[in-house]
Amino acid sequence: MRYPVALALTLLTEVPVYTAALQRVGRVRPGRAAAAAVLVNLVTHPLLWWALRHWTDGPAAAYWTGFALGEAAVCAVEALLLRPLTGLRPRDPLPWVAAGTANAASLLAGLLAGPTAGG
Repeated sequence: MRYPVALALTLLTEVPVYTAALQRVGRVRPGRAAAAAVLVNLVTHPLLWWALRHWTDGPAAAYWTGFALGEAAVCAVEALLLRPLTGLRPRDPLPWVAAGTANAASLLAGLLAGPTAGG
């Protein structure tokens, strides 16, 4: 999958999930929630994409291990970034739940789209 397609798929999947969760549960204004969702993805997506490129030539087990660790790191970074971007309280679990849910949805969308989508 080409990078622009992967980023678009990620944004199309994750932004609505983040926006709904942050707006309904966290009472964050919809525009602020959507902007935060876009911003956290613009920070983490290119970094994960670049990091995973270094694992594609090795054994499958190394790739999937790197992928799992990378996704876990992305969830953590996105959750941490959401707090200041949305004004949620430091102990609020919502950023963690939203990040896990949004990234799981995005992962599923990517797997369903397949490696050859867009390229």
